[in-house]
Amino acid sequence: MRLAILGAGAIGPACAALAASRGHEAVIWSPSGAGTRGLEGRLHAEGLLEGVFPVAVATTLEAAFAGADVALLTVPAYALPGLLPRIAAAIPKTLPLLISPAASLAPLAFARARGPGAPVGAMATTPVTGRRLAPDRVRIAAIRAEAEMGAVPGHAAPELAAVAESLFGNRWPTVPDALAAAFINTNPIAHAALALANVTRIEQRESWGQYGLMTPAVCRLMDALGAERDALAARFGHRPPSMVEAFHRTNGVPRGPLHEMALAIEQGRGFVAGPTDMATRYVTEDVPYGLAFYLAVAAAVGQPMPATEATVTMLETLWGQGLRENPLLAGLDLADLPATLNRG
Repeated sequence: MRLAILGAGAIGPACAALAASRGHEAVIWSPSGAGTRGLEGRLHAEGLLEGVFPVAVATTLEAAFAGADVALLTVPAYALPGLLPRIAAAIPKTLPLLISPAASLAPLAFARARGPGAPVGAMATTPVTGRRLAPDRVRIAAIRAEAEMGAVPGHAAPELAAVAESLFGNRWPTVPDALAAAFINTNPIAHAALALANVTRIEQRESWGQYGLMTPAVCRLMDALGAERDALAARFGHRPPSMVEAFHRTNGVPRGPLHEMALAIEQGRGFVAGPTDMATRYVTEDVPYGLAFYLAVAAAVGQPMPATEATVTMLETLWGQGLRENPLLAGLDLADLPATLNRG
């Protein structure tokens, strides 16, 4: 297949290398153009995937979509509100789009902007994790064995899961809709708890290891936030993997109390630095498009989430800014989500 990748940070190029390694063609488009500067037809990969792979660069969306069989959008959640309308105006109506990760009902927001057309994939997380080392070099730290796939409309998930498996080789068990996929990513829960507990370290730009500081107290907050997310998901008939299961799946450590799993992760992976800037995406992205998203959905169905509400309020106070604005939800009837997600 020919894969159009929209986003040229770390994940987009890593996905391009992985798809190219499996015999597919990949073309990358950068919203600003900065991400593809210095990428001249070849991408060096290291880590879990080693090699040099052909990757084309598109300077316009129209060029990226030309001849493509499928498109993959992988940008930070805060970039989605401005980017989705641009993509919707340019994408061929028959071209499927995979959104990775599908934060905060982004597939539904895109489908609304585009109108009737090909299905939209809601990937619970990214196919890989990685880091950009240079314009033409990426390090792939993990290739996920499996991650869930939803879709808008919901019945299209098996079709898009098969496409993703062909592209990247990992398995994509399907979930009923894009809301189920949005509940699965545990980053908002883990990142918010870490940021709240370590705000002075972040503010003072100290070096700190995030897994080593997932202490029993921090993990109690994670457990409380996770339990509230799970109760909200249950209102819609969904059952996302628990925090314990998510840690196990991502890092391969034995299941147990979260703080013991975090210690095992640190012992296995070594020092993994926590954020050292108050502009960290752990707060500016994962709260508006994660925890505050949960609160908006909960308010529509009358589901109490006191620990989540308190956490968001405390982070807003500490960061000195509102953290609940989410343009992706504008105009959506959150109380009627199941029907809307199923029909698209």
